[in-house]
Amino acid sequence: MLDSVTIDQLRTLRAVAEEGSFSAAARKLGQGQPAVSQAIQRLEKQLGLRLFDRSSRVPRLTAKGEAVVAAARRLHEDLATFQSVVGRIKSGEETKLALVVDAMFPTPALLSFVRELAQTHPGVELTLEVELLSAVTERLRERKATLGIAGADLDLTGLEQRPIALLSMLPVAALSHPLARVKGVITEEHLASATQMVLSERLPTGKAGTTDRGVLSPKQWRVADLMTKHALILGGLGWGHEPEHLVREDLSAGRLVQLRLAAWEGGPPPRRPLALVRRKGVPLGPVATWASNRLTDLCQLALSANHHAT
Repeated sequence: MLDSVTIDQLRTLRAVAEEGSFSAAARKLGQGQPAVSQAIQRLEKQLGLRLFDRSSRVPRLTAKGEAVVAAARRLHEDLATFQSVVGRIKSGEETKLALVVDAMFPTPALLSFVRELAQTHPGVELTLEVELLSAVTERLRERKATLGIAGADLDLTGLEQRPIALLSMLPVAALSHPLARVKGVITEEHLASATQMVLSERLPTGKAGTTDRGVLSPKQWRVADLMTKHALILGGLGWGHEPEHLVREDLSAGRLVQLRLAAWEGGPPPRRPLALVRRKGVPLGPVATWASNRLTDLCQLALSANHHAT
């Protein structure tokens, strides 16, 4: 019966298949050849299948035997995963990590983080969400995420924060846009006839969104996705503020132009602080602690590399 098949029997089967003979498998397992032969015969009887063709001097796997060996290999991999999970649980290490990040977090840093997580903690299941503005903090308050990367200028009631970066928000427009052809400083009069692309939040009815910042044109188009906003600006359909790391390549290639706005003359463009946030009073496990440190380091590294490339 299948329920009487043991892990050791399947391990013996794999050894014979991988070593090429009963004698080689016996040496690998530290057993006598008769014991290995008997184990395989007993397994064939229990399964009701002929796993090896013994018509030649060297037994060869039958097609059914190859299928059983492949299934045994998958079972052993699952068992190794199971043992790893149990070991992490015993040591206090998490088996899951739920992360929510603001869309303005540098994509190269996020990709590097996920790659490192897969290499350093291969058994950890990752849930990753990319949101905008206060939607990030809502996911944390709803206990849908352990860690978040959010704007430090948001309402962070009930959350702990650790500053990680300060993003420069540049006013930009496509080279073909009328504002790009303005010589000198762009005034309120220029902006009165220009459409500004503004990020808008997806929030349930009755919940207040984030207060608008840097909205200068009376005519606005609102989008709920950073990449859509970028595409509309790049397409010449309006102007708007975008994080420097996102537009640097387009500025260098001449596809976008940084605008000189009267509102920011005499000082830097608006900046957006990013912070690593989590619920107050909730201790972080080893994986979450590692994640918080790597997200911080990788974000700063990505922004620094971008800055030096300019």
